[in-house]
Amino acid sequence: MIAVLAGGVGAARMLRGITAAVNPNQIAAIVNTGDDSVMHGLHISPDLDTVTYTLAAAIDPQRGWGLVDESWAAMGALARYTPHRPEGSTAGGTWFNLGDKDLATHLYRTGRMREGATLEQVTAEITAAWGLPQHIMPMSNDPVRTRVRVDGSWIEFQEYFVGHHHSVSVEAIEFTGAESAHVLPAALDALANADVVVIAPSNPLVSIGPILALDGVRAVLSRRRETVVAVSPIVAGAALKGPADRMLNELGHEASVTGVARLYSSICGTLVIDTQDEARAKSVRDEGMNCVITNTVMSTAEIAASLARTTLEACR
Repeated sequence: MIAVLAGGVGAARMLRGITAAVNPNQIAAIVNTGDDSVMHGLHISPDLDTVTYTLAAAIDPQRGWGLVDESWAAMGALARYTPHRPEGSTAGGTWFNLGDKDLATHLYRTGRMREGATLEQVTAEITAAWGLPQHIMPMSNDPVRTRVRVDGSWIEFQEYFVGHHHSVSVEAIEFTGAESAHVLPAALDALANADVVVIAPSNPLVSIGPILALDGVRAVLSRRRETVVAVSPIVAGAALKGPADRMLNELGHEASVTGVARLYSSICGTLVIDTQDEARAKSVRDEGMNCVITNTVMSTAEIAASLARTTLEACR
């Protein structure tokens, strides 16, 4: 079995590559839910949905999130009410775009959770509806919410990421609820017993960080460090998508493969880096990690599959 710690777009593409390299029934993905939010009374799980839609070949290839051939009639209709909304009300906000087809997923998830189903149960039902053989699971059934401090004030991650287009400087990060949340038992079992654990190329601070913040996760990874392999989300000093490079710099880390190695070295024995960073391989090894150099920019499905094979072989 292959266990994967997963965030959003980069992790979804990595999982697609691993699916091409091994039997998909042998893949267990533990997905970040720190980005989860409630919009219009609906429970939104962005990373779970990005992973699901990508593996189902239904993701919008241009945006990297949401469904292909989406329409936006509901969001457009909400704009009618905006001028009449009382001051202080958040009803009918359109800053977080939800496509018409995508709404169906959130409606189903919210309805089932109101009936008492756990996020784990609902995720299994949703992935089954999309015909996925991989075991996709949330990191926890308990709510954990990533918040960032901007200009001295704490805001929800989605407000920073979508509302502010992640263009403002981050002063600090916290994972509200992580101290009391329980990692999913199935997730902990997968991390303990998988042949290889892969840390996908996701933002190490806000995509992988919430998973590592759960009690027991770091301990199990540390015990099996030599069979844990990470793929760097930083290539030539920059993130391929999202604000990982800026967040690393803003929070006192180095936005490079060396900086990623420093974050992961205690729980991970091998770091896979892009050919553009070959000159930094020694600095990765100086952090006590093995270093594998290959093409990590998953611009095609073939490159993603090749990267997956190289990553898995690094620990075997």
